Amino acid sequence: MFERFTEKAVNAVSESQKLARELKSPEVFPEHLLLALVREAKGVSLKLFRMYGINGETMEEEISKYSLKTSKQTENIPFSRSYKELLKRTLDLASKSGNTNILFEHLFLIVITEKFSNIQAILEHFKFDTYNAREILTKLVQKKIKRLEHPEAEEEDEEKNNSFESVYEGKELTDVFARAVSKVSAAGYEIVGTEQIMASILESAPSALLNTINSNGINVQNFEEKLANINSRQPEYEDKRIIFTPNAFIMMNQALQTAKELGSSVIMPEHIVLSILKNKKGLAYEIIKSLGVNEEKLSEEILKPIEKQMPETLLIMKLAKEEARRIGRNVVGTEMFLLGILAEGTSIAFEVLSNLEITLKDARLVVENTVGYGNEYFDKEIVFTKRAKRVLEKAWFSAKNANKDKIEATDLLLAITEEPASLAMKVLDTLGVDSVEIRHGILGIKG
Repeated sequence: MFERFTEKAVNAVSESQKLARELKSPEVFPEHLLLALVREAKGVSLKLFRMYGINGETMEEEISKYSLKTSKQTENIPFSRSYKELLKRTLDLASKSGNTNILFEHLFLIVITEKFSNIQAILEHFKFDTYNAREILTKLVQKKIKRLEHPEAEEEDEEKNNSFESVYEGKELTDVFARAVSKVSAAGYEIVGTEQIMASILESAPSALLNTINSNGINVQNFEEKLANINSRQPEYEDKRIIFTPNAFIMMNQALQTAKELGSSVIMPEHIVLSILKNKKGLAYEIIKSLGVNEEKLSEEILKPIEKQMPETLLIMKLAKEEARRIGRNVVGTEMFLLGILAEGTSIAFEVLSNLEITLKDARLVVENTVGYGNEYFDKEIVFTKRAKRVLEKAWFSAKNANKDKIEATDLLLAITEEPASLAMKVLDTLGVDSVEIRHGILGIKG
């Protein structure tokens, strides 16, 4: 039976058994489960109890008036008939609400509507509003209608930022773009393209990135030779003229996204080269391709030193993608970010969630019930929903404004709390945690 229970629900049942033993009861009764729910309550459930001045001490005092006692104690106290019936009704409730798993809130809902025990009299003592609590808990356990598409995949396109002045403030990129602008002027052009940006990177001071590019057969001499033989910039123009050529603009957008996904709060030349290789458009890419470069090998070699450092957010992004693959999805939404934070298991963000009793196992169950299983990842690239990109964008700005080199897991978790309609927040809400508790938890640990 208990294989369908979430960890929080199992903990509540285990606590009720422990309490029955402590209170010298011959069996485990529903009253013991009520006391266990009070002691184990978090989030919405805790708020409901607090509204009526209910805590572990006051509830135990009231329950003690009704509990049966015996002088004979055994290690394994059996469930009473009424308790078994309560568990059966909990399973029925979960099925009716569309859930394959039993949540802490399912137990709470059944317990407060229990008619064949002393629970109603106990709740009346505290003037507990059963009707109000039932309304709130019913909304929490009600499973959402399944959808073929990811719930975050249907949002409006966010407005794109046409200026990158705020994202290449680092010295390395400042120098790269200064050289690129000089090359544009010398060639009699007015707009910076991917070819000028790539040529400028190749002229940079010796670095790990430059050594990697050179070892893959690309250097400033052969790149410039190829560029000199190109008579048209047509590959740079596939749309209207803007500050950058259209392909350079697309490439810079991709570089920014790459920086975020790799956990960096600034765009580095590495991110630009990776985006050129990924987009497969523009003069820079055409020249690289004509040099016979193994693009996949070059990308892997550029990524190796970045991944070796393994920033928190980079690891979380990798784990989020693995979570999507695990349930056969090619879409990473905010709920996968949440699973990634929980799977990473060492960050302050993880500690905050752990203190609120949010576990990877329970969160996975809620996510699976929300988005379901699929098989899209077998032939499609893993992509991010627009809301997930927006959360990552907020996390990036948070890290940047704090003058951090890397995006931390707390930046990502705080960004999630700023998207109340996100799937991640809906998962947390289902598990009984709200944004205020998360923010308070982060501040408490960080001081």
